[in-house]
Amino acid sequence: MTVRITIDIFSGRPNPIVELESPEAREALRRLQPAGTPTKPLPLRLQSRLGYRGLLIELFDERVGTLPTSFRLFHGSIFGRRLSTRATDEHFEDFICGSTGPIRRLQLGPGLEDLIRKEIEQSRSPGPRIAPKRPKHPPTRRCQCAPLYEPAWWNDGGQRQFNNNCYNYSTNYRTDTFAQPGLAAGAMYTALTCAAVKPAAVRDDLIDAPNANNRCPKEGHLVALVVWPNGDFHWYRKGRKGYWTHKPGGTPATNLDNSGVVIPDPRTADRGPYTDFCTFMVVMHGHIKIK
Repeated sequence: MTVRITIDIFSGRPNPIVELESPEAREALRRLQPAGTPTKPLPLRLQSRLGYRGLLIELFDERVGTLPTSFRLFHGSIFGRRLSTRATDEHFEDFICGSTGPIRRLQLGPGLEDLIRKEIEQSRSPGPRIAPKRPKHPPTRRCQCAPLYEPAWWNDGGQRQFNNNCYNYSTNYRTDTFAQPGLAAGAMYTALTCAAVKPAAVRDDLIDAPNANNRCPKEGHLVALVVWPNGDFHWYRKGRKGYWTHKPGGTPATNLDNSGVVIPDPRTADRGPYTDFCTFMVVMHGHIKIK
């Protein structure tokens, strides 16, 4: 039998995936069996937060016990169809992502493995990495050229949602490929830093606008690039009503930050581990190419 475990943590780059085969798979499922201790329902904002969102677990070939064929584990609790309880092994995330866990087989490198473990630990007692500023008044400047905020179109629970990331959403360009800055131009970023990701996006024909200062462009629409240093990148886009929205990885598009606050300015939003604000950029409709 096969157990596929996706570490749901990134927004721009693909998530790490660990596949376990018998007997390792059976050992994992033994640890994942419901302990019979009820837990609170899955937090609604969990799926669309930046940073660690849990382990997505899929079973192939056969079912074991009462577990569904797919479910999520988050800090020792398992959530699935008619399922909300503690796992037998409440430290299953350490079993998978610890320094001796099967995550080592992915050869991510010790630096990235440490970042992932640090983020998992941080999410146990989350607090804003950047103190969000709640808007006293809604933005007065409207952006007539910006895309409509249509979350239902992106959040189909299928092909569009799972295969289009923050870069797709911010540019309003569906590719179903989890688009990567610079890939279409043959010049993809080589590091997870502002200095590497920004020029890769410029090669895709996005226009760097560092002095935009959250103002709508006369043509096209405004996006913003942020980076989790050496971990991942993330993009926001400014909407017609002046607020910002985003889509963390394959999760649903949302108009809220990690603190559940609407986003008048991504520079002051709670962005979780994406602590580096890189720049504003302009997307000219019909002039970019991403993949």
